[in-house]
Parts: sequence; structure tokens; C-alpha cells
Amino acid sequence: MNKFMDFLNNKFAPKAQIVGNNEWIVTLKNSVLEVLPFILVGSVISLLNIPGSFWNWWPDFTPISNFSFGLLSIFVAFLVPFNFMEYKKLNKQRIIAGLTSIALFLMLTNPKFSSDGSLASFQFNEFGAGGMFVAIIVAIGVSLIMEAFGRFSFFSEDTVIPDFVTSWFDSMLPIGIIVSIGWLLVDVAHFNVYNIIESVFAPLANGADTIYGFIFILFLDCFIYSMGISGWVLAPITQPLMLGGIAANVAAVAAGNPATHVFTSEVIYSGWAWIGGVGCTMPLVLMMLFMAKSNRLKAMGKACIVPSLFNINEPVVFGTIVWNPYLMIPLWINGLVLPIITWVGLKAGLAAIPKALMQMWYIPYPISTWLVSPSVGAILLLIVVFAVAWIIWLPFFKVYDQQVVKEETVKA
Repeated sequence: MNKFMDFLNNKFAPKAQIVGNNEWIVTLKNSVLEVLPFILVGSVISLLNIPGSFWNWWPDFTPISNFSFGLLSIFVAFLVPFNFMEYKKLNKQRIIAGLTSIALFLMLTNPKFSSDGSLASFQFNEFGAGGMFVAIIVAIGVSLIMEAFGRFSFFSEDTVIPDFVTSWFDSMLPIGIIVSIGWLLVDVAHFNVYNIIESVFAPLANGADTIYGFIFILFLDCFIYSMGISGWVLAPITQPLMLGGIAANVAAVAAGNPATHVFTSEVIYSGWAWIGGVGCTMPLVLMMLFMAKSNRLKAMGKACIVPSLFNINEPVVFGTIVWNPYLMIPLWINGLVLPIITWVGLKAGLAAIPKALMQMWYIPYPISTWLVSPSVGAILLLIVVFAVAWIIWLPFFKVYDQQVVKEETVKA
């Protein structure tokens, strides 16, 4: 263990710091951190909506979440170019770059217009976490184009025309190029980027209920999540598969046969794999709450513990993990190791594979585990998963906590 910690401190940490200081990593990380308040609001609303599953008279707070967390992709589409221009010292281009990115992002959502030219519909879910993949691609593309024209000007340095006027005219060319790209993709080529993403991930459907497919999909979920892209981009593929899996289990048990499908929401989100949310982040939150020496991580632990108890981990993921190489790597490792343990434990008969629909992912562990598989073996498997996740998180957390302490000392 000492040798491993020495490796993390002396070999891994310096390289991770180099990666963490990369201009794109800094830009993306800062952009995601700046939308954290909206993520926290969405998390609180998710908690407030829980009683509505039991009491019909309870008000629906979803609209509040829809217009905070539900607009996450739009916010990111604006902030990435804005922050990148600021990083490149092209401050005059910041607002224009952000607004242009929003324009292109909205174009790529393929809005529908009626015959009289009025807006008929948007796919609202593409504005939120489900559109993050597209928003980041759009934002990076816009950033590169705006940077290329950042030093360009139609006017000489000694022009008498006011700076704000020259800035307007100089911005017209890159704006025109970017919006024209959107027009060519959407209106001329009829390109639907969301359909392309679905088609890329469609092959996952064929192997989802094998151990290899199970591991790959859960790892992919962690991998893209570590970059600020919600697993909801996979939902069009994974949700039907998980619902089909539990339906098949219900039918098999009704016919007197055992449940065999592991790739279900009941296994992943309620039973064992993702304690505290995708990537099993509950151990990390507990470490921040009780073990952190840095003020920032202590504060994050206090802010994240309640949402994490209800398996809402956007605050901890977006607040500490996204584009942070210190914590991205253990999240990836969890995405490989924990699915293997879960799959082997269930197939070996340590716990019964869930045989009833239970989509209430917000019920805290281990209550949810007992509900989907009421047995001592199910709880033992949960303890094993938690313990392994703790061991994976611990060394990386310690190194990161030390780094944050150093940063806080320098600032003080």
C-alpha cells in the first residue's frame, strides 16, 4: 500500500496535474463547475418530488427542475466558448462566442416549424443533461472557429471607428460561418446529430445481457459521466433494454422459471452496482465528509451527503469528479470492477436476481437492495460492492485531498 501511495504522490499526481492544467480540461471543468448551482437546485427538487410517488395531493415541483437542471446543455453550450475565449485572452469575443454556440446548439436540436413559419416544437429533453454530448461538441467547435478569427479585423489599428463598432463587424464573419455550418447540416443535409449518437450506441443492445456487455455499458456510463456527459444520452438504448429485462424476469418467474436478466434498473440503480449514484460515489462522499483535511472537500461532503443518500450524485460528480484526473480514474475503475462483482455475485446465487419491477431508484441503500432481493446474501453482496468501491476511491481521494490542501495554503 505504501508503494502504491508513493506512486500516486510522486508519479501519478504530477502527471495528473499537467493534464488538469490543459487549456481544454480547465475550460470544460470550469464551465461545468459554474452550472453546479443549477444542478444542486435540480437535486433538491428531485428530493422534494419523492413524496409525490406516495401521495397524490403532493405538488409537482418538476417545472422548477426543468428550468434549472433541465437547461444544463444550453448553459454549457454558452459557458465553454465564453471561458475558452477568456483563457485565450480574447475577452472581446467572449459573449459573441457563447451566444453563437447557443445558436448552433439550438439549430442542431432540429426544431420543428409550422407552415406559417412559427415554431412548432423543440425536444425539451435535449436542453438538459441528455444534450450534453452535443453541447460540448458544438461548444468546442465554436471555440476553435472563434479563436481562429480572434486576431482578425477588417480595420487597421489606427482606425477612428469605436472599438465596439469594429468588434461588431469583426464578429460577423465567424458568426456567419458557424450558423451557415448549422444550416448546411440541418436544412440541407438533414443531419440529426441525436439520431447519429443513438445509432453509434445501438450495437450495445445486442450484448447488454452478457457479462461483457454489462461491464462495457456500465463502464461507458462512468466514462462519459466523468467528462460531464450524463448517462441519459444512452437512455434511448439502455432504458428499453432494462425494462425489457425486468419484464422478462417477471414473465419467467410467473411461468415457474428463475429470473436470469441482470441488465435491469433494479440491479444497477436499486440493488448493488451504483450505491449513491452512477459510479458508486457514496464512499467518496463519506470520505469527504469525515476524512477530508481540505476545507473545500469538507464543504462538498456536507453539501452532497443528503442527495447521495437518495442516489442523486450530480452534485458530487459535477462538483469534484468531472474533468478532474485525480477522481476520474477511480470512477472508471469502479465502472469495470463493480459490474463484475455484481454480475458474478448474482449469477453465483449469492443474491436472487430481481424478479419484480421497482423503478424507485431514489430509495436509499440498503433498503432498496432488500426490496428488490430480500435476503441476507443480497445485503452481503452490497457490503462487498461498497467495500471494494471504498478501497478503490481511498488512495486517489487522499492524493487529491492533499493537492487541494496545498492549493488552499497557497491562496491563504
